[in-house]
Amino acid sequence: MCIVHAELELPPKVSRVGRSAIDKRPVGHRVPVRPLGLTGDHVCDTTNHGGVHQAVYAYAEEDARRWGDELRRTLPAGWFGENLRVSGLPVSDAVIGERWSVGDTLLEVSAPRVPCATFQHRSGEQRWVRRFTAQADTGAYLRVLTEGTVGAGDQVRVEYVPEHGVTVRDLFTGADRERLDLLLAAEPTVSDDVRMQVARHARRGQPKSEVPS
Repeated sequence: MCIVHAELELPPKVSRVGRSAIDKRPVGHRVPVRPLGLTGDHVCDTTNHGGVHQAVYAYAEEDARRWGDELRRTLPAGWFGENLRVSGLPVSDAVIGERWSVGDTLLEVSAPRVPCATFQHRSGEQRWVRRFTAQADTGAYLRVLTEGTVGAGDQVRVEYVPEHGVTVRDLFTGADRERLDLLLAAEPTVSDDVRMQVARHARRGQPKSEVPS
């Protein structure tokens, strides 16, 4: 369980804001969870990050280990900018709208993480955004349905899985656009960002002559 350790200064070519709260590290105490995320956590670029639909970010330990093997380095909890490093749960293949109880909180899977220039800069790896995108192990953003506290070692229990079956990975890759239409019909509370993602996938699937100007 991770919160901001320190803000990083960023060059103008990476961020107009000039700083980032991506440097998250584990803490040993329980942390309150509010609608905008964990106490002690925050975002700097509020135009592109954060908000109630991106309140908590979870990443799978198994995916982190695979990346660690590929990069030949240890990727500790928080390296991906995540709040929750989760083991034994396929985070990137969670269903949009899936609900998790963690500690005494209730969280709902809301969106994939979209890699950005800040993530590239933070990683120090060549072509990192392209590689992360190709793998599509994005982790999942979650919204807070019930406030509470979380701490290291809390069990993550899946309480509900929507029948539509559209996963975080499905939404990120846009490989099956008909299923994304099903998501919009079945989950009326999805965020505007998700609707824009679906719209972008739809435009990529149209012949150029059919794409609206």
